[in-house]
Parts: sequence; C-alpha cells; structure tokens
Amino acid sequence: MQRKLGDKEERKLDEYLSSIREIEKRIEHAESFGAVPDPAVDTPKGVPAEVGDHMDLMYDLLVLAFQTDSTRIATMMLGHDGDNRPYPQLGVADGHHNISHHQEKADLLDKIGRIDEHHVTHFARFLEKLDAARDVDGRSLLDNSMIVYAGGNGDGNRHTHDNLPIIMAGCGGNSIETGRYLKVPEAPMCNMFLDMLDRLKIDGVDQFGDSTGRRVLA
Repeated sequence: MQRKLGDKEERKLDEYLSSIREIEKRIEHAESFGAVPDPAVDTPKGVPAEVGDHMDLMYDLLVLAFQTDSTRIATMMLGHDGDNRPYPQLGVADGHHNISHHQEKADLLDKIGRIDEHHVTHFARFLEKLDAARDVDGRSLLDNSMIVYAGGNGDGNRHTHDNLPIIMAGCGGNSIETGRYLKVPEAPMCNMFLDMLDRLKIDGVDQFGDSTGRRVLA
C-alpha cells in the first residue's frame, strides 16, 4: 500500500502507525511492573469468569463506596447494547443480543426471561446488602438512596426506546413512596433524572438532556 501512496499520504500513514506503536510501548511499560499487592485487602486476581460473580463483586464495591462515603453517586453498566454474551450457566448458549430479537418465539422469550431473572436476582442481592448497611443517621443505606435499574430498550425485538422498564429502589431519604407500580405519561427519562436532582437538593439545573419537565416520582 505504501508504494501506491503519495508523499503526504505516506507521512500520514507513518504517523498513524508510529502513534499505535507508541501506545503499545506505553502499555507494555505499564504492564512490566506487574500487579502491586495490597497487604491489607484481599483482591481478586482478575475479572471473574462467571458474569454473576462479576456483578456481585461490582455491587459489593458500590455498597462499600456508599457505606464509607467515598462517593454518593455511581453508575454501572451490566452490558453494552451489542453484548452478545452467552449464559451457559443458565442453559443459554445463544448470544444475548441475538436472542433479544426474539420475534415472539417462545423458546427465545424463555431464554431472555432466564437472563433477565439472573440479572434481577443479583440486583436484588445488592439491594439486600444496602438494606442491611446503616447510614450515619441510623437509617439503612437503601432508605437513603435512589437506585435506578433500567434498560435502554422498551422492546429489544424492535429496538424501541419508549415505555422503558425502570425500577426505582430506595426512598431517597423518605422522599419517595415505595411499593408502587407507576405508569407515567409519556415523557423523556431525563425528567426523572431532574426529579432525582431536586431530591438531592442540587439547585441550578434547569434542564438535563432532552428533559421537558421534572416532577415524576411524586
């Protein structure tokens, strides 16, 4: 290819390849030091092979982060939009993304249901840990939290982005009534995020993303 390029294009290609090699050298240099052991903390040797174990590990880190007040806001993505991970431990050898286009077929719906149940079961474990942990005011961490569990598609089969399934766990310091199923009027999800900011007493945010209002969780 280089023989067919002009001088300008050849310089660009050389700069591109040189940049890649520079990054490779920096990664190799960083890895040459190896893992630095922490004698006070038992740390895993790597990412757990089983996705449930990995979720539990990350959820436990979130509980510790909230409990130690290291942070009060966190985001965790369980899988990206094109994630095609199989779940052999659930008897699902197909890729998650592929079977999300289920075409209303019973066997694919069953597999999607098993994956959803698997994820929600680990989420429930996370909530139980939050409920068992005490905050500085004596309430549970769950009581003082607003934990959003949601997906970006209302229907994976058609890739629709409306009527999103959302779980709001915790009562935000007793500002949200729990134990309810709400079917709210059509509105951007960012309206709910603004509502949450209000409950956190964060002022000065008039709009967020494509928001059109703010009061949703009343």
